[in-house]
Amino acid sequence: MIRLPNRTGSTRAAITAARRASEAVISTGVRGGRNLSSIRTVIAIFILLTAAAPIFSQDNSLAFKRAQHLRHGINLSHWFSQVFDPKGYTKEHFDAYDTAQDIALIKAMGFDHVRFALNCDPMFRRGQADRIPAEYLAMVDAAVKMILDQNLNVIIDIHPESDFKQKLASDDTFVEQFEDYWRALAKHFSSLDPEKVFFEVLNEPEFKDRYRWMGVQAQLARAIREGAPNHTIIAAGAHWSSSNDLLFLEPLRDPNVIYNFHFYDPDIFTHQGATWSTNFQHYLANLPYPSTPENVAAAHAQVPDAINQQTVEHYGLARWNAARVDAEIAEAAAWGKRWNVPLTCNEFGVYRGTSNPNYRAAWIHDVRTALEKYNIGWTMWDYAGGFAVVTRKDGVTTPDAITIKALGLTVPTAPPSSKP
Repeated sequence: MIRLPNRTGSTRAAITAARRASEAVISTGVRGGRNLSSIRTVIAIFILLTAAAPIFSQDNSLAFKRAQHLRHGINLSHWFSQVFDPKGYTKEHFDAYDTAQDIALIKAMGFDHVRFALNCDPMFRRGQADRIPAEYLAMVDAAVKMILDQNLNVIIDIHPESDFKQKLASDDTFVEQFEDYWRALAKHFSSLDPEKVFFEVLNEPEFKDRYRWMGVQAQLARAIREGAPNHTIIAAGAHWSSSNDLLFLEPLRDPNVIYNFHFYDPDIFTHQGATWSTNFQHYLANLPYPSTPENVAAAHAQVPDAINQQTVEHYGLARWNAARVDAEIAEAAAWGKRWNVPLTCNEFGVYRGTSNPNYRAAWIHDVRTALEKYNIGWTMWDYAGGFAVVTRKDGVTTPDAITIKALGLTVPTAPPSSKP
């Protein structure tokens, strides 16, 4: 196995050595009649090293610098994506769901950025994807301005529903149209400060074919780069932006990229009670964390069938705790170190519906501290949805103190001003 170097200096040295070795072997082989297979072997090594050079020799310092602007953030869900309002994607919904007061509260809680989830479908014209409707784009502009006015950095995250992503996984023509869309959108925002505005290629790709996703992501990133030459791109692995798929990914041949993964492990805990998750999980409530074989007995009894009861047993046997969470995140950190690229985790959280608040806070604390240990920025899911950092009741938005403390942030003592 040939192990390629991962540092600029060692790459250049290795390529120089390989070139000299190949020249020597070829020269000696020609003069001495040596076996051509040995000559071909050295040439092959030289070609591999030379081909790898653009990846390893690129200067990632700008991406590392900008990653420091994304240390602790929150996702803005259900505003311009995943809209369940019967009125749909309308100005009325956009004006009311999240307001300037909400953005000011996010700033007051100590977040430094938001991930602005944007469903492209309502503004995506098939066959003319580069012609984004001006009236819709104006509403997006107003939301982004509201965020920047509070001196928060913003990730513009393209966040479509599954059917859109499934088309990308199978239809090359649709990929080309999505490239047109991204090129136009990136160009539109290219005048905004690249130190504060980031472009995320696609939320949670649904590609079973990892090789296809690597090619599609490279095409989309190139389109973004054509539209916005100076902005930082956020890329991810093939299947739901999981850390497992991140480990498979090879970095793009673009130095100004931050690599992202989502962390919801173990899913049985983070999605307990969620009706859209694995069906049996909607039976679960108050599942303990950390887990032991003994403390999952009550949850085991909640599940009606034997095979899923076994899944609960396995959660207990796995003994999920701070050390286990640390070990999982360490794998992603090792991948980033191997490729010398910056990382961010821009989704993690626990569904609030049936989870015990103290167990939920303990898991959030352990994930957050592990990410910080490995110098990985984070963006919790989410502000006011099912995993929220605030609660809304009778028109009043209240920060959830236990969650904020688990994130290492400060509970505001007074209502914030919406003025920047």
